Amino acid sequence: MIFSRLVRPGFHRRLTAVLVCAFTLAPTALSAKTRPAGTGNSYKGAIIMDAATGNVLFNDHDEESSPPASMTKLMTFAVLHDKIQSGAITLQTPVTVTAADSKIGGTQVWLKEKEVFTVDELLYAMMIQSANDAAYALGRTAGGSVPAFVALMNAKARELGMTQTTFRTPHGLPPSNRNIAEGDLSTPRDFALLCRYLVQKTDVLRYTSVKRRAFGPPVRNTIMDNHDHLLGKVEGVDGLKTGFTNGAGFCLSATAQRHGRRIIVVVMGSPDSKTRDIRVKELIEQGFAALPPGGPAFVPAVNPASAPAGPDASPISAAPLPAGQPAAPADNGSATIKFSLPPAKKN
Repeated sequence: MIFSRLVRPGFHRRLTAVLVCAFTLAPTALSAKTRPAGTGNSYKGAIIMDAATGNVLFNDHDEESSPPASMTKLMTFAVLHDKIQSGAITLQTPVTVTAADSKIGGTQVWLKEKEVFTVDELLYAMMIQSANDAAYALGRTAGGSVPAFVALMNAKARELGMTQTTFRTPHGLPPSNRNIAEGDLSTPRDFALLCRYLVQKTDVLRYTSVKRRAFGPPVRNTIMDNHDHLLGKVEGVDGLKTGFTNGAGFCLSATAQRHGRRIIVVVMGSPDSKTRDIRVKELIEQGFAALPPGGPAFVPAVNPASAPAGPDASPISAAPLPAGQPAAPADNGSATIKFSLPPAKKN
């Protein structure tokens, strides 16, 4: 009663309103602070590029820096291609596995010390299985040492104009301390430049278009399944490379060709593989719709050799499917991915 007589009229109503607002807003502010990065978003950054011209058809945070994870192996492939072109190594060069190669961890083909495989066989393992041990062994062999090979990766990045990229491994695994700043770092735009170079100048599609292949027969008969689930499910898709670590999220550099036109899509930092694949599919459709009519067809400087035929290999044709014809279902029995496209997002 004493309190009531001392306060001004209307004070209780104002105090009640302040308390209600405080308790209403506090949980919202807390959830915003504790919400993990990427929640509610389909990626950290993305880009669509016309492979023939290099023109950017769509970009959204495409200069956002983050780990590329196993997409790093695309640069490993680029440097190995240079080594093969120079004659320093050949596809048939034997690679003897060392103890260090066999202890890399992550996704592997479980190389054992003193085993011997050709460069070609390990390239398939690196690009289909995303084998970290194969990437490490190839880098060590081609560069003389892994640090020397990584230096070549960074030199190649500078040559290609990848100004926001730093490589520290040939495989994309994070450093042991999990400090993102001390690992491989790049952006969707830089990886689009790398992918355009690869589809123009190398035979990378010979490896990335293969859905399934046996590794190392007759010594081994391990079946490798490509981690890119858009192969065989989305019209014209024939590569390139997926990537995932906890720090990187789910990443994908993809390319597709239809009616002589080719586009490149790079998505980095998706919260899960399904979200990533759906978004890449959407961007592929958006990219082809955005290509100007009558633009130049994509003509690679290198004609990729055909991938080996047989029951253990199923390369995806780069040729476009007839207009309106759905892609054939994958041989793993899963249904063709179907999507509902949102309105095209403006740059």
